[in-house]
Amino acid sequence: MNIQEIIANKRDRKKLSEEEIQYFIQSYTKEEIADYQASALIMAIYINGMDEEEITNLTMAMAHSGDILDLSELGTVVDKHSTGGVGDKVTLILAPIISSLGIPVAKMSGRGLGYTGGTIDKLESIPGYKTNISIEQFKENVKKIGISLIGQTMNLAPADKKIYALRDSISATESIPLIASSIMSKKIAAGANKIVLDVTYGSGAFMKTKEDAQKLADTMQKIGEMSERETICILTSMEQPLGRNIGNILEVKEAVEFLRGKGERDVEEVILELGSYMIKLAGKGENLEENKQKIKETITNGKAYQKLKELVKKQGGDISYIENLEKFKIANYILPVIATKTGIITRLEAEHVGKISVELGAGRIKKEDKIDYSVGIVLEKKTGDYVTEGETIAYIHANEKEKGNEAVKKLQSAYEIK
Repeated sequence: MNIQEIIANKRDRKKLSEEEIQYFIQSYTKEEIADYQASALIMAIYINGMDEEEITNLTMAMAHSGDILDLSELGTVVDKHSTGGVGDKVTLILAPIISSLGIPVAKMSGRGLGYTGGTIDKLESIPGYKTNISIEQFKENVKKIGISLIGQTMNLAPADKKIYALRDSISATESIPLIASSIMSKKIAAGANKIVLDVTYGSGAFMKTKEDAQKLADTMQKIGEMSERETICILTSMEQPLGRNIGNILEVKEAVEFLRGKGERDVEEVILELGSYMIKLAGKGENLEENKQKIKETITNGKAYQKLKELVKKQGGDISYIENLEKFKIANYILPVIATKTGIITRLEAEHVGKISVELGAGRIKKEDKIDYSVGIVLEKKTGDYVTEGETIAYIHANEKEKGNEAVKKLQSAYEIK
């Protein structure tokens, strides 16, 4: 068996066997296959696709390319994963809520790349919070306080890391077989036995249409079934940013405010929908409407907010920042974005907004780029709102005035007012 034959088979739209897929994944992980050869195969998959059996075989090969985390001692662990979005601070809010309801949360999250933010970057914007604790400490924290959120500290799905980096560099990201296998291989390796997936679509998502998002959801659900992981997918529109704040510290602040009972309606809809299914999968409530009520109650009685503080404290973070949000670093320049005319906001492209926040320093173009935690965007007005000429519709938080002024102009053009 050799890589040239495998590339030729997929180039010619032939089905790859389980042995061919395993050979590719194992050999590429061991660096026995060159990047240019792997790129050729990835592009052939991107162009010609894969059937369900091929996608499942690719997923399982990537999942078993490194360590598999065993979380069975923690009971039923329900994992939640989003396919990415702009202003997506859902994990910061949902994880403490679920834990406060007596369901263990043992979650490994990722960093942001491109215009979609990462949970780990947001957590690391809290002074002192450690995302790189040992697996033993990770499990111990879940046993003691019912929750731990960390970065990928184990050798989990190393093949996926290599292939993900390649896909990004050769513009082969928006592929259902490659996205589905990437997400599910990480979830299987990370030890969850039940999975809730937030599949986003629209301007700020990898899947631009609802139809493509549905195809991706169906594919991941089938992988879940074939790998004996109960999987539920929820489709979420990402045409405009989620919530009001985009940027690491800004999103942490919005998450804390939500847990104090001051949540944005669009964020609340996503939290209630995903959360109600997580509770159901954990065996803590069959009725979704009753589950939503439980979520509202744990916010109202302050238990979810207290759980967030427990998490931050347990992982070395300074909870005084959570208790007093004014302690967080504020950007040097807070610049208003003014409406250029009177009317209804008919469009606010999430991707455009996400790219502006990256240019300010809130995200990274390359994996080695440094994040500026304090910069970002606060949206005062969103799609459907009525505005008058001269009214402030958003604020740019920048640490360099020139970048800030440029961001103001770009954000003005992201708003379509009619």
